[in-house]
Amino acid sequence: MGMWIGRGRKARIAYGFDEISIVPGMVTFNPNEVDTSWEIGGLKFEIPIIIAAMDGVVDVKMATEMGKLGGIAILNLDGIQTRYENSDEILEKIAKASNEDATELVQKLYQKPIKEDLIAKRIKQIKKAKAPVVVSTIPQNAERFSKIAYEAGADIFVVQSTVTTVRHISTQYKSLDFKKFIAEMKIPVIIGNCVTYEVCLELMETNPAGILIGIGPGAACTTRGVLGLGVPQVTATADAAAARDFFKKRTGKYIPIITDGGMSVGGDICKAFAAGADAVVVGSAFAKAYEAPGRGYHWGMATPHQNLPRGTRIRVGQTGTLEEILFGPARLDDGSQNLVGALRTCMGAVGARTIKDLQLAEMVIAPAIKTEGKIFQKAQRVGMGK
Repeated sequence: MGMWIGRGRKARIAYGFDEISIVPGMVTFNPNEVDTSWEIGGLKFEIPIIIAAMDGVVDVKMATEMGKLGGIAILNLDGIQTRYENSDEILEKIAKASNEDATELVQKLYQKPIKEDLIAKRIKQIKKAKAPVVVSTIPQNAERFSKIAYEAGADIFVVQSTVTTVRHISTQYKSLDFKKFIAEMKIPVIIGNCVTYEVCLELMETNPAGILIGIGPGAACTTRGVLGLGVPQVTATADAAAARDFFKKRTGKYIPIITDGGMSVGGDICKAFAAGADAVVVGSAFAKAYEAPGRGYHWGMATPHQNLPRGTRIRVGQTGTLEEILFGPARLDDGSQNLVGALRTCMGAVGARTIKDLQLAEMVIAPAIKTEGKIFQKAQRVGMGK
C-alpha cells in the first residue's frame, strides 16, 4: 500500500477537496424535498453545519442567531468571551491591528486569566435566548470547566486540541482520561481532533457523542506549515467513516464523525458528506457574516500560543448576513453563500434523500475539477477563478 518516496520508505496518497469530485446519480430528487437533519447525543438539528469555536466567529449573539436558524455554533471557553467582560472592545483592537502586530497582540490579550463567572454568564445568555448551548475547551481545562458549563445549562460539551489521542503521555501534568470524563458527564461530549482510522477507533471506545476530524486544514490555521502535520480532509474523513462503520458493526453504537475545517464553499461541504461525514464544522465562511464578532477578520485557535503560534489572523471581509450565508439568496458567485441550498441541490443531483444517502455517493479522483474549462473565469478573476 502506498508509493515509494525513498529507499525503504513508502507513503500513501491522500486527497483533499480540490482533488476529488462527486458523481451525479441515476435518480435525482427535488432539492426542496431532501432531509438535511442530523442527530448527536439524542439531539436533532435541521442543519448539519456547525460554526467553529473561534473568537472571530462565535459570540453569544452569533450562537443565538445560529440556533434560531436550526443549527449550532460552538462558543470557545478559552477565548476572549470568557476573559473580558467587555469583549467587543478587545475584538475591535484585534481587528484594527496591523498584519505585523496582530499575532503578538493576540498573544498578549490572551494572557489575561479566564474568569469562571464569565463562563457561566455567557452560557446563561445563550440559554436565555432559547438557543442550543455548545461550548468548547482544551483537555487541560475540561474537568474544571465542564462542571461550570453543566450547571449553567450547556447542552453539549466539546473537548478539542490540535491532536487528540486516548493515550497521551506526560510527566509534567495529568492527562485527561476521556473514558472516565465522558462517563461522568451528564451531557453529550464531542472530542477531537484526529485524522486516522486507528485513533478514531480508539477514541470511539471512550463513548463520545461525536468525533472531530481534521488537523490543520482551516483557513487561518498554520499547523501544517509550522509542524508539518495533517492529512487532507477527504482521506481523513473517509478513514474516520470506515472506523465509525466498523465500530457500529461491532458494538451497535453509531458515533457521528464531524469533518472540521478546510471548507469555505458549498462544494467542499458537499464533498465532506460524500466522503462520509455526518456533520461539518466551518469557520472562515461564517467569519464573513455581518453578525460575526471578528469584524471581517478571522484567526486560528492556536494563534494565541505563547511559544509556537499555529494560526494567524486573516481578513475575510464581511459579505452578507448569517442567514444569507446559510440559506441565500446568494449575492456572490463563488459558492460562499447559500451553503444549505448548495447541499440540498447536490443531494438532489446524486439522488440522496438524507445525509446518510449522500455518504454513499460515488466519488472520482479529479485534479482538474476546478480548472477544466474555467480559463475565462481565471483570467477575469470571477466565480471559481477568484
